[in-house]
Amino acid sequence: MAGSSILESPERLAEMMKLIGGADSVELKLTIPDHRQRSAAMALDLDPLQAEIRQVVFFDTPALDLNGAGLVVRARRMQDGSGDTVVKLRPVVPDDIDAKMRESGAVNVEVDAMPGGFVCSASMKGTTTSKAVRRVVRGHDKVGSLFSKSQKKFFGLYAPEGMKMSGLSVLGPINIFKLKFAPPDLGRRMVAELWLFPNGTRTLELSTKCGTKEAFQVGVEARAFLSERGIDVGGLQETKTKTALKFFAAGLTEVSAS
Repeated sequence: MAGSSILESPERLAEMMKLIGGADSVELKLTIPDHRQRSAAMALDLDPLQAEIRQVVFFDTPALDLNGAGLVVRARRMQDGSGDTVVKLRPVVPDDIDAKMRESGAVNVEVDAMPGGFVCSASMKGTTTSKAVRRVVRGHDKVGSLFSKSQKKFFGLYAPEGMKMSGLSVLGPINIFKLKFAPPDLGRRMVAELWLFPNGTRTLELSTKCGTKEAFQVGVEARAFLSERGIDVGGLQETKTKTALKFFAAGLTEVSAS
């Protein structure tokens, strides 16, 4: 689902392919505008009753200082009682990542490509429980209790000087419907995620993951598949993470100013 602007720019294409060459995986993403989400769901025959319900919560300052430094700190709750966490750095150049962490296999390097742009990120994931995440959201436990020693070390390497997890605010949670589906005409699995914001707005993202060596081919095939079903693959894009951070940070700012 890479955008035409990348394909039409040899320099940008070369930059993206270089990043992909140093990454572990590639995720192709497409955000569907609110007014086209219903038609897209119909075109792809998405069944909402097959979706998993999840909750995602981010941790940052009201001024989004972590986001400004390229860090995303997130936790997620699942229906089955499990949970996970991630500390993500972006954008990154694969060769600039701490060598010991990269060699240990604890950090996954992935290129996210979308119409008109791409970004390479380095993520360190962890496991937790749904209950533990909820306790942090409700203020019963500290943010740092959700993250491993390795994740805290990764955070410390790239967070603004002097910033600690204990000083982060809770941004969220946001309810999500996640649906995995495999269109026969495409021959690979896709994921649809619908993020439901408290003010009634929605963000729908379609994505598919692939290996680095097949990224270009998969992108071309996915783009053609969606276009044939009347889904616009060249619209204005804004990642769901960026949208969520801005939304909840604005709420924190309003509270502190009142």
